[in-house]
Amino acid sequence: MNKKQKKLLLRILVAAVFFVPLYLISEEIVPVSLPRWALLVLFLVPYLLVGYDILRKAFLGIKNGQVFDENFLMTVATVGAIVLGEYGEGVAVMLLYQVGELFQSYAVGKSRRSITELMDIRPDYANIEEDGALTQVDPDEVEVGSIIVVQPGEKIPLDGVVVEGTSALNTSALTGESKPRDVGVDDTVLSGSINMTGLLRVRTTAEFDESTASKILDLVENAASHKSKSETFISRFARYYTPIVCYAALALAVLPPLFCTVTGIGLESYPSLGKLWGDWVLRACTFLVISCPCAVVISIPLSFFAGLGGASNQGILIKGSNYLEALAQVKVVAFDKTGTITKGNFAVTGVHHSVMEDEKLLEYAALAECHSSHPISKSLMAAYGKPTEQSRVTDVQEISGHGVTAKVDGVAVAVGNEKLMNRLGLEPILCHHPGTVIHVAVGGAYCGHILITDELKEHSREAVDALHRAGVEQTVMLTGDTENVAKKVAEETGLTRYRAELLPADKVACVEELLQDCSASRRLAFVGDGINDAPVLSRADIGIAMGALGSDAAIEAADVVLMDDDPIKIAKAIRISQKCLRIVRENIVFTLTVKVLCLLLAAAGMADMWMAIAADVGVMILAVLNAIRCLFVKHL
Repeated sequence: MNKKQKKLLLRILVAAVFFVPLYLISEEIVPVSLPRWALLVLFLVPYLLVGYDILRKAFLGIKNGQVFDENFLMTVATVGAIVLGEYGEGVAVMLLYQVGELFQSYAVGKSRRSITELMDIRPDYANIEEDGALTQVDPDEVEVGSIIVVQPGEKIPLDGVVVEGTSALNTSALTGESKPRDVGVDDTVLSGSINMTGLLRVRTTAEFDESTASKILDLVENAASHKSKSETFISRFARYYTPIVCYAALALAVLPPLFCTVTGIGLESYPSLGKLWGDWVLRACTFLVISCPCAVVISIPLSFFAGLGGASNQGILIKGSNYLEALAQVKVVAFDKTGTITKGNFAVTGVHHSVMEDEKLLEYAALAECHSSHPISKSLMAAYGKPTEQSRVTDVQEISGHGVTAKVDGVAVAVGNEKLMNRLGLEPILCHHPGTVIHVAVGGAYCGHILITDELKEHSREAVDALHRAGVEQTVMLTGDTENVAKKVAEETGLTRYRAELLPADKVACVEELLQDCSASRRLAFVGDGINDAPVLSRADIGIAMGALGSDAAIEAADVVLMDDDPIKIAKAIRISQKCLRIVRENIVFTLTVKVLCLLLAAAGMADMWMAIAADVGVMILAVLNAIRCLFVKHL
């Protein structure tokens, strides 16, 4: 509980100590006789003590031309009750309203703390070694390429590569997973991870503002600015609802007693005109208390805020409540293959139909691909196993969706797929083994092909099954790989459809086709590694980037970023959004139903101030409690 909440709690307790004996006296439960003016003065003490901030906000609202809000409603209702002589009810309404405000403030604080815990990943300092001693500096001051020292128990302040040491890292703040990650020389480490065991020397690869921790915090902090349709609707609803109920209360206070006074109908039920008008004004005050829209106005944004916080604690960063809302409506999920369904750990498993020594064919292929960072290129260089002398390579030209052409030692070399060979007028020999086939041409002649295979991620099949259980109707794979590889992966994972041998532009076209079958209540999500799939991530209703915290393209293009490579998190993100939307609907239906029923009772004179308090504060507390359930998503 923060300082402000403690102060409000103290005011509530002190006011309650004053109020309870005064109420017992006013109701003649305690046999003490006091004149009405004395009771009024004494009741004003707890009223002003607990409600002065509400009165002040109402006054400022009127002064600034923003009259109709919950502070105005509470002020008019309670002042009206006190003027009519209902001192106890007027003070009780203000007292219990502040109890509800305290509870709501605490609940919002709890949901904020779930996100604030994520802020602990921001490192306070970086260790720079100077003359054999460690000096702590601000991470902002560390340049790319610097060597920093991370001791056991410290946070890694910037993204980098280990140059010395081995250790286990706690990455739970980033990924939501408790299992430590072992790292050694040449392994990439992300800022925000905690070094658990050994001393590490790390060469930084990004400035502080571009490091993983800063990207995550920036994404989470900006998430609240993206409002869902439900939140936007509630904001508009409150803008029109409050003035309407104020005018309705005014009409309730004036029109029925005026009608009775003019026509004489119903006057016999009242001992005097003053009693007639007082009764209807009190009904109007009760009407105002009941009509206060706090429950729905507070609980809806709180539900989304808690949902975003719960998701981030599970390693799922959602850029705003509008995307959280859209996730609940996803019925079609399209996947990239490499790095999404498969591990992307390509390895050469065969050289077929080579007209030269296998090692020589690999040498040509590796050198031609030596300027590329693509996983397939890396696998060719790894299979070659020798340093690639880039000075031997000239005239490199990458042809999107086809492959690479270059000159190695002055000899023309082409490395790529069947389309590249056809483009060069060569007849490739087809491979009947499942895997990625890399055809090689040297000196304008076809020289054979290299077979590269990838393996499925551990949870790929489980992830697809989980998506279907979550209500996803279609799971589609879009890949540039060959037909036989795509078919094999689709069968092993249980995907409903696949499209193979696609160029990057073809993937966008496929997503466009899939979107034609979708609607506002039937959304499409695309899942990719976030580097080569930025155009498709942007075009889909929801773009989901997997394990792509190191990629600026992923952060920019995707609406949801999964902080690890586990595809099972996709279904979890959808289930979190579905739970959040379900709770939002529950709160809207529950609060508005109770409000309408109680408003009708108040207008009919069948509800007093105590029922009004229950309809306002009680409903708000129940709605907020329900909203807090959005935080608990670990076992979804």
